[in-house]
Amino acid sequence: MTGLPFPHHSYLPLEERAAAKLRKGFALIRNKRVERGIRRVDLAYAQLASSGIARDINRDVVLELIRARQPISRADLSRLSGLQRSTVSLIVEDLLEDGWIREGAMARLPRGRRPTLLNLNDDLAVLVCDLRPTQAVVAVVDLNGRLLSRESLPLLSDPARAVAQIVELMKRLRKKHAQKSFEGIGVSLPGRVDPGSQALIFAPNLKWPRFDIGKAIERGAGLKVELDNAANACLLSELWFGHMDGVRNAVLVTVSEGIGASVLANGQILSGSGGMAGEFGHIPLDPKGPKCACGATGCWETLASSTAALRYYAQLGHNARRLTMLDLIKLAGEGDAHANQAIQKQARMIGRGMRAIMAAVAPEVILVTGDITAAWSRVAPVVEQELASLVLAGPAPRLVAVEESEVARLRGAAALVLQRHTGRQRPGRARIRI
Repeated sequence: MTGLPFPHHSYLPLEERAAAKLRKGFALIRNKRVERGIRRVDLAYAQLASSGIARDINRDVVLELIRARQPISRADLSRLSGLQRSTVSLIVEDLLEDGWIREGAMARLPRGRRPTLLNLNDDLAVLVCDLRPTQAVVAVVDLNGRLLSRESLPLLSDPARAVAQIVELMKRLRKKHAQKSFEGIGVSLPGRVDPGSQALIFAPNLKWPRFDIGKAIERGAGLKVELDNAANACLLSELWFGHMDGVRNAVLVTVSEGIGASVLANGQILSGSGGMAGEFGHIPLDPKGPKCACGATGCWETLASSTAALRYYAQLGHNARRLTMLDLIKLAGEGDAHANQAIQKQARMIGRGMRAIMAAVAPEVILVTGDITAAWSRVAPVVEQELASLVLAGPAPRLVAVEESEVARLRGAAALVLQRHTGRQRPGRARIRI
């Protein structure tokens, strides 16, 4: 996407994506009940698209065009979106008033009035935190997805003390970027969050008791907090920044200390009862396998995670206690046959576990993120071979690596805030997002 620091490609040209959003918006029925952050159609609570919903869809289209083509004039927005100039002008004024965009330089034209160009407001930023079992990474991300600052700290076993340290780091970063206006805080987690209460309810690898992380951070930092599972955050980042337009069925798999997954079905991110949809990592594959942190035996994540790869290496006679997954990948690259053997076994188990994903949701694309992508050239052929051998019918899903897993999680945490806050209107203006 033009102007954004992402390694991926878009699946459809920008104009086609904008037109698709318009067609979708005017044709689809809308849900009257919208859970926080979850976009879906519920036929039991459906209504025909109203003029207000159409206006919101147009706003989304214009904002996406500005993000992709900035700096851009109102006239070009009208031409690219197919919207009337008067409609574009009203939406632009709305976005200017809400602070999402700002006016910049004037375009140079051979004749006629010089138009004022529009950009995303890069003075608007989001504080983000990626929680991992051993550390927390805190960063500042702007509307373009750029990481302006990033710092990490060890994660304490006591959630209250850990959150206190995270809040202090957030305050330091906010002070460092005092010229920015902060829209909120986004948090990605190695577990599941209750959609209603926003409390952490399932995080076996984090080993924390049930704890209301969101409220604790809000009290300390004084900003609205949005949080979700790391896989959901990463998938939302792909959707928010335009890499998944044109794809309606996909699964993103995070391969780290455990295995997480997020499901896009018919264009909607699934939440499930209690926010628990997508826990493929806790499907048992081997009844004689290792004990999982969830209490079951032989779960997929015990066989295919980074932790599993390090265990395979140790079983070959090496001391892997102080090694990280990136250390193991480096050893394999330097010719360590056992390190390569451990990674190959992990790759086979990654592919084997994806059979449940293919059978359950039949995705067009499976995206993979995590440290394993650093060895993707040697891992991908093994995973693809497993997928091809296990597919029930038709072609296997396309396999795509999402590189820079930590960056993906941080941008995903920012996308949580942006996706949930762009629809936040002034009093009296109700809004239903797509």
